[in-house]
Amino acid sequence: MRERVYLDWNATAPLRPEARAAMVAAMDVAGNPSSVHGEGRAAKSLVERARAQVADAMGASGSDVVFVSGATEAAALAMAGRDLACAPVEHEAVAAWGDGTLSVAAGGAVAVVDPGSTALQLANSETGILQDLPQGLAVSDMTQAFGKLPVAFDWSGVDMALVSAHKLGGPKGIGALVIRRGLDVAAQIRGGGQEMGRRSGTENIIGIAGFGAAAAAAGADIEAGAWDRVAQLRTFLETSLEGPDNPTILVGKESKRLPNTACLITPGWKGETQVMALDLAGFAVSAGSACSSGKVRTSAVLTAMGYGPGEADCAIRVSLGPTTTQDEVGRFIENFRRLRDRRRT
Repeated sequence: MRERVYLDWNATAPLRPEARAAMVAAMDVAGNPSSVHGEGRAAKSLVERARAQVADAMGASGSDVVFVSGATEAAALAMAGRDLACAPVEHEAVAAWGDGTLSVAAGGAVAVVDPGSTALQLANSETGILQDLPQGLAVSDMTQAFGKLPVAFDWSGVDMALVSAHKLGGPKGIGALVIRRGLDVAAQIRGGGQEMGRRSGTENIIGIAGFGAAAAAAGADIEAGAWDRVAQLRTFLETSLEGPDNPTILVGKESKRLPNTACLITPGWKGETQVMALDLAGFAVSAGSACSSGKVRTSAVLTAMGYGPGEADCAIRVSLGPTTTQDEVGRFIENFRRLRDRRRT
């Protein structure tokens, strides 16, 4: 039996060996980071080292990074109590706090009216489409772009950014809110005043250590051109599915996108049916954002881009990573065509 092929990197990236090693080492650190004795200082040192690693990978300063449980909590910390506009293409964690009134062009671009009162993602998790972030933007969800593209928070003009460890090969359950110097947020979790008074609770030093190591490794991958090779594989995948007799639509093909993401619409073939058929064939893909893929609903992202239910309900997302091979992509293409064409006979 052939090994399964994992093509759902936008949902979660496999744990990097560097992150695993850092987490195992952190398990032996007994101290509480808030304690002043030697053991506590050792734990605090581990947290601050990881903070510096994440900040360096983000193009930010260590004092800008606030560790939280993930991008969902980061969105709540950044947006609670604020009246921010957003577009329907935002992840649900952001859309839950925004008004969803901004318009979206057919190519996925969002029209921003007032940057200082807007939350705008850098990259879409379903389509991979990238946004041009205006200066003075209030909040940006950089979760999908961080670790795949160079990010320079200090130069972005964004006030606050959301990131999550497990999207770049770190552990689940840890993320960060990156805050421009001179700004602050009202703590939503109060108590001991950890994280510079912005998020109370004893730090998850095991998760934080893994996040830091993963961020450093992801930065090294970008510098080494790993994602350029991934982009070539994505192009190979999409080109192989093009043609006059091909019923599959390649979403966002003419737009700027993440290097690893292909959103495929095959009218008449429900996305959830595709996911199940491909799963049985040994391939892990998804029908939209992982946080909503278990719910029967039409994609708000594709609907906002102008696709009707007959198309939006028939989409899958294929997302690759640095360890994805040409053979794996070739096997996916072969099986996707076989399953699709079997339905038409």
